[in-house]
Amino acid sequence: MTATTLDALLDGARLPVTAPRRFDVAAGLRRLAADARRLAPTPEIARAAQAGHRLGVVCRWVLNEPAAADHVAKIAEEPGSGPLTEEHMDVDGALVFGCLLYLTRHPESAQFWWQLAAGAGSRAAAYCLHLHHLSLGESKRSWHWFHQLTHSMADTAPPDAAFLEGLELFAGYVRTNGSTALAPTCRLEHEVDRLAARTPGSSVIVARPDRQLVDQLQEFTAGR
Repeated sequence: MTATTLDALLDGARLPVTAPRRFDVAAGLRRLAADARRLAPTPEIARAAQAGHRLGVVCRWVLNEPAAADHVAKIAEEPGSGPLTEEHMDVDGALVFGCLLYLTRHPESAQFWWQLAAGAGSRAAAYCLHLHHLSLGESKRSWHWFHQLTHSMADTAPPDAAFLEGLELFAGYVRTNGSTALAPTCRLEHEVDRLAARTPGSSVIVARPDRQLVDQLQEFTAGR
């Protein structure tokens, strides 16, 4: 191959020189805005997230009440005690235990105990169930419990709209500014996990709390 032929081949392989393209700022911003709209959560997802946050706030309030451990002690399993009957059911104890289960990542078990409490007339448990199902996107079940909360429990006065609105506003404040209500300690989580191990193969903790868990809960509330 001659030098002339090689030069001709190299000339043919060169890329054409083009003027640099100017970046279209306006078009770039429009693309970013369109991407943001696609990534923004749908109203249903946003509503579910807000409900989950409100439920976490409510559960912390309940668990941090000074009498929380005393109520759970009333439903605790003692040596020689029989099954928990409706006659011996402490409604607030079932509510508190459900909130503890929810905060220690046992939501199905929490639902079971909230249903026991709500069935015995606890409006607070009905509200927890409303938020729980709303956070899962289960609108029909959610509004069933909201109706129970506001209409169907005839033994006690229902909360008015202003109270529920105030509760939601406070939950929003906590999301922004934090709260003094503590989450369960690692020791409490360990006690719940120990209780869950008593019913292997089941996703729902139906076993009653025992004295060991109650003692740990009393230590938790005493440290407030």
